[in-house]
Amino acid sequence: ADSFSGVLQANEASYGKRSIPSYRFDDAKIIVSLGADFLGTWLSPIEFARQYSKGRKIDEKAPAMNRHYQFESLLSLTGANADERFVHKPSESGAVALALLAALGGNVTAPALSSGKLKEGIAKAAKDLAAAKGSALVVSGSNDVNVQLVVNAINEAIGANGTTIDRATPLLTRQGIDSDFSTLVADMNDGKVSSLLIYDANPAYDYYDSKKFKAALAKVKTSVSFNGRLDETTELCKFVLPSPHFLERWGDAESKPGYISMIQPVIAPLFLTRPYEDSLMKWSGNNTSYDEFFKQYWESKLGGLEAYEKALQDGVIESVSQAAGGTNPAAAAYNAAKVTDAASAIGAAKKGSALELVLYQQVSMGVGAQPNNPWLLELPDPIARSTWDNFAMVSPKFLKDNYGIDLSNQHEADKFEVHTERPVIKIK
Repeated sequence: ADSFSGVLQANEASYGKRSIPSYRFDDAKIIVSLGADFLGTWLSPIEFARQYSKGRKIDEKAPAMNRHYQFESLLSLTGANADERFVHKPSESGAVALALLAALGGNVTAPALSSGKLKEGIAKAAKDLAAAKGSALVVSGSNDVNVQLVVNAINEAIGANGTTIDRATPLLTRQGIDSDFSTLVADMNDGKVSSLLIYDANPAYDYYDSKKFKAALAKVKTSVSFNGRLDETTELCKFVLPSPHFLERWGDAESKPGYISMIQPVIAPLFLTRPYEDSLMKWSGNNTSYDEFFKQYWESKLGGLEAYEKALQDGVIESVSQAAGGTNPAAAAYNAAKVTDAASAIGAAKKGSALELVLYQQVSMGVGAQPNNPWLLELPDPIARSTWDNFAMVSPKFLKDNYGIDLSNQHEADKFEVHTERPVIKIK
């Protein structure tokens, strides 16, 4: 549901490697975000917020702050923190990226934009980006590979590759490609998949064509769910072997090369669960428990019991080469061959209508993987301040034209605020 296929495939075309780099907002003096809510939900917001905050603090000896431009279609948490924010239709996201590349000297033609203020904002952002070459960064929240190819060209033009973008330390999460999963569903429907093992995924809930996935899953002879909850996908599987919660089990995670997080149990398992690794090992003929295997692996990897126990005490392992830091890696070789095709595809894209829809993630709920947590449901949206309900954010003009509610009339506005009944919008 929250895919980064566009970024991955664009990077493969531009740099020959299908990966997502590390973005260094702390090294950027000029930041331009094209619809990426990097302080709220985009990619790695906790990491980015920490980096971003460094450039927002005034140093008395060298009083300078980073400058942040936000181009977006709704008010995001990131947009609310921007120095300058410009609004555009969702259908114009590709045109905005092309216009920015053109303003930086790229040999492309951007489609016409609807707002003069938007054009002025692009010109202003481009001027600042060019002036801060080598210490500027542009990111985009689009999942369109063509838009991301244009963004790669922009970052090349401003010298971000190898400075504010570190391709030598890629993100190891977010590796899924949309088309791969579509192929899997098609193969399942065609009877080419006899066994399917599912862990920590719920495609019957969050895959865009869930009906097709459910029909395909019914054709798989052996379907096994290791999910810890009886979710929409688990209900449809023939075998359910729930894995324990991460607070009940051993494990490890490597979010970036050289940075390992150790996962340790803080309580004994509450229910009759078994780590999915145990099942895989037993089915492959290895009768060692996963807990023992985990300990043996890391003792061997780290050079003994004492080093292993220190890693558990620290909670993390940082390799010496990665922890040293202090220098930016060499820039990756760039290939601009696909940019012209990407610009043509954006120019030929379907134009928007008078009303357009923006679907976005709430900071509290994300893609909805934890809708059974009332604390998250009660957490107010940082911008709309709404809790619990689904809601559509619309303009006062929209309310007046479609529902006859005039918020400029104080009496009507007060009544609208006090009464809990709300108009229901049907979206087709």
